Amino acid sequence: MTDVYIHTGKATPDAAADRGWLLGHFKDPADPRHSKDVEIKWGVHPKGDERAQWTTGEERTALLVLISGRFRMDFPGSSVVLDEQGDYVVWGRGVDHSWYAEEESVVLTVRWPSVPGYRIDEPGGPPAG
Repeated sequence: MTDVYIHTGKATPDAAADRGWLLGHFKDPADPRHSKDVEIKWGVHPKGDERAQWTTGEERTALLVLISGRFRMDFPGSSVVLDEQGDYVVWGRGVDHSWYAEEESVVLTVRWPSVPGYRIDEPGGPPAG
């Protein structure tokens, strides 16, 4: 019989420990939340929160689902406002993007594959890993 390891938790406090990310390549390989195939983020954003800079040269496909609040995704030449629970947007490889929380918002983001190179560190925070 194979040993099975599971992990249970609560999205908000668990995500706060790793800048919102619950699953991806950046988790310890011994952790069942480690994956090179997909990343999952539970994003809790106060009103006015925005991405520090645009993501460019995107190599992943992404899905962002609004859980609560009002959240804007910006793309070159257009914006998408998510304002009802369950609203979502999907964008593919090569699509530059940024975001802005128009109201206090909670969003779930799924990206694939999970690849390093997109982390933006907070001023005065730990170095990128």
